Amino acid sequence: MTKLSLAARWHRRRLFGRLAPLVPPEDLMFEGPPTFREFHDNGVEFLGVYRDLAGLRPDDAVLDVGCGIGRKTIQLTRYLTPNGSYDGFDIMKAGVDWCNATIAARHPNFRFRHVDVRSDLYNPSAATTAERFTFPYDDEHFDVVVLGSVFTHMLPAGVERYTAEVARVLKSGGRSLISYFLLDDFSREAIDAGRSTIDLPYVHDGYRAMDEAVPDKVVAHDEDRVRAMYERHALTITRIEHGSWCGRTPALSYQDLVVARR
Repeated sequence: MTKLSLAARWHRRRLFGRLAPLVPPEDLMFEGPPTFREFHDNGVEFLGVYRDLAGLRPDDAVLDVGCGIGRKTIQLTRYLTPNGSYDGFDIMKAGVDWCNATIAARHPNFRFRHVDVRSDLYNPSAATTAERFTFPYDDEHFDVVVLGSVFTHMLPAGVERYTAEVARVLKSGGRSLISYFLLDDFSREAIDAGRSTIDLPYVHDGYRAMDEAVPDKVVAHDEDRVRAMYERHALTITRIEHGSWCGRTPALSYQDLVVARR
């Protein structure tokens, strides 16, 4: 890990204020654009998304599947009250270790777990596959479950299993907010015409992929199949905000956001 220069420490402090000690050095930012500015702006953006789209309240119990190194977590430390709680898990141990050492150490209602689940992109040696994984939480435990840029790196069987687990751990009336790359007529045409910001040339039953050698590098899922999957697991979609990734304007965010209620 690179030791922060005085200038880098000043820049981090200027952007994040009192949250600066929770922010990792740029060389640890494995789960998104590696700059303090983008780390800050993404966290602020998703605090607004969680609040405005998913109805997140300060005293809610939140589960963050794929919490990374705290990009979308840090801003929540000044939004959730002590009556609220945050649990996050991730397959990248370095991120969980950082979050436990910095965020959980200062905020006892924030908890982080490492789970050893296989990913061709991030964790290829793990024995447990996504389609066999059970979230380590009780039934009907959370008010809000969020997944940011998780299903964009998972194949349909794993997405189906995780969706079932989201439904299981949500309280009745609980909300989920999950980001996707969704395939519909607009996005398919944009991909084929080269107008999409990502290339997904490999067409499969229900999804498209960026790389056949690393199947979960980037994955887009058929929107109609996603809708049917939610119905199978008794999740009612209340809103879909299509993102800018395939050239849509205006757009609320880069990826497509699906909000549902149990």
